[in-house]
Amino acid sequence: MKTPSLPTGKTRWIALAIAVIAVAGWSLFWLMHDRGNPDVLRLYGNVDIREVELAFRQPGRVTSMAFDEGDAVTAGTVLARLDATPYREKLAAAQAQLHTAQAGLDKLRSGNRPQEIAQVQERVRQAQAGSREAERNFRRQSTLLESGASSQRTVDVARAARDRAAADLASAAAALSLARDGFRSEDVAAGAARVAAADAALAQARTALADTELVAPSDGIVIARVREPGSMVASSTPVYTLSLRDPVYVRAYVSEPDLGRIAPGASVRVHTDSSDKIYRGQIGFISPRAEFTPKTVETTDLRTDLVYRLRVVVADADQGLRQGMPVTVDVDTARTTDKPAQER
Repeated sequence: MKTPSLPTGKTRWIALAIAVIAVAGWSLFWLMHDRGNPDVLRLYGNVDIREVELAFRQPGRVTSMAFDEGDAVTAGTVLARLDATPYREKLAAAQAQLHTAQAGLDKLRSGNRPQEIAQVQERVRQAQAGSREAERNFRRQSTLLESGASSQRTVDVARAARDRAAADLASAAAALSLARDGFRSEDVAAGAARVAAADAALAQARTALADTELVAPSDGIVIARVREPGSMVASSTPVYTLSLRDPVYVRAYVSEPDLGRIAPGASVRVHTDSSDKIYRGQIGFISPRAEFTPKTVETTDLRTDLVYRLRVVVADADQGLRQGMPVTVDVDTARTTDKPAQER
């Protein structure tokens, strides 16, 4: 006699029910196993992914926005640009000022040209000739005064002319000495300071021009695009918000009775309700200050109990861990050592 077969739909439902019961049983066994294991401490927390608000350091008009929300970017990628024309013009002006200051310093260091020294020498010779002529005229007038052929007034005029010629000669000689010695060391130092100031202004202009490009500081995902091309932005105005890929932390809390079971460097397993994947990590920080359990943390203890915040560094994080996601953290207390690990 042939055994009647079950309808196809009913068979499918029975198989599905068996699978659900098997999975539930395995999960319950795994959960009870961890809870019954004295070497495993179960904690609860939330994923803490660092976010960065990216902004230009210079004001200007946005000319391009290269990425949209949800796009992945790598460190060094240009995300947005400002109109660089005003900054290129400032750079050109700064370069011209530096050339002017450098030329002035070169002139001070080189001293006077040979032609300029020759001109001063000619003035000295002219002064010498004038001085000799004035001296001869004074002596002649003095001799004539003794013989009565000249007056005292004429002698006084000749004496004054002789003194003026001598002063002109001394002045020309001093000018020749200065021309040969060149500029003073203080003048050269002042010229060098002007060159340094112009060079600093040029460096600032170059930095300002480079700041017209907004560069990703590290790998991450764009979670907010705040501005669009054509927008006028001030310095420090956010343009993008970037969620960093690394590091990924878990902010968890441990009660005071369990505080002695953990230490920085302890290995942990992190898992979420949305996936069966288990992430590996270690405790990187335990707060020295007690606090009340935050309302966002789901625990089985009373919320009025004092707890200590700790940070778990997830080593193999991926996109399955998202900002604020509640997670369960299992600490391998059997491997806990008192030697702290270097926190990332």
